[in-house]
Amino acid sequence: MKVIVTGAKGMLGQDLCPILEDAGCFVIETDVNTLDITNQDMTNSIIDSEHPDLVIHCAAYTNVDKAEEDIDTAEKINVLGTENIAKICGQLEIPLVYISTDYVFDGNSQSPYKTTDKPNPINNYGLTKLRGEEAVKKYCTKYYIARTSWLYGIHGKNFVETMLSLKDKPEIKVVDDQIGCPTWTIELANGILKLLQKPYGTYHICGSGSTSWYNFAKEIFKQSNLQVNLKPCATSEFPRVAKRPSYSVMDNNGLCRNWETALHDYLQLRMEETL
Repeated sequence: MKVIVTGAKGMLGQDLCPILEDAGCFVIETDVNTLDITNQDMTNSIIDSEHPDLVIHCAAYTNVDKAEEDIDTAEKINVLGTENIAKICGQLEIPLVYISTDYVFDGNSQSPYKTTDKPNPINNYGLTKLRGEEAVKKYCTKYYIARTSWLYGIHGKNFVETMLSLKDKPEIKVVDDQIGCPTWTIELANGILKLLQKPYGTYHICGSGSTSWYNFAKEIFKQSNLQVNLKPCATSEFPRVAKRPSYSVMDNNGLCRNWETALHDYLQLRMEETL
């Protein structure tokens, strides 16, 4: 199977591409320098000439706070860029996998969000990703929308690495009133492979179980055998430019392992790579 991956140099892309290759795929890695998704002519030309069996669209504007201040850029990449990809994939009947987010939800639910629950984003990032989903549905008949959450991986800036970098601080405060599903990029990549055996549609690919950012941090330090002065706090103590949903737990239908187990394997891999 020939697969084009957009955003291949991103945190997810760098884990996804080798996993696809191990599964027997011929992977064409692209980034902004080789495939500018906001350029319709370039997008059409490359996808038409390569005519892959599948496109996995990982490229995105992911800075949640900056999206509040620079909505034009977020829309250009997340909406227009996705429309460009979806249009050509639809025309050529190429299946498309679109990576979306838990931030399409408002956080008002009392139980894990299902794929049938109505989205209602409360920040610009979530809004642009939802509009990307709508473009995929509009232009493609063969598509997988894969919503994920609280992503971390060895190849990018993420919460796990941020916490470990703070281990020597006299005190670390982490919000305890936002609940979600931590997801390792490897788990998401393997979940994407599982999708290809399922009917087209929308799926949630995130760590099983749920936790707060504070308890996520607590587990990181516990599994790393680190003694730190970790304190819970309220979101109101650390105001951010963009609102975050207080509850963005998603029902993943067993597509990923328990988040604590995945975190353990991530920390083991991280340790091995630093030796």
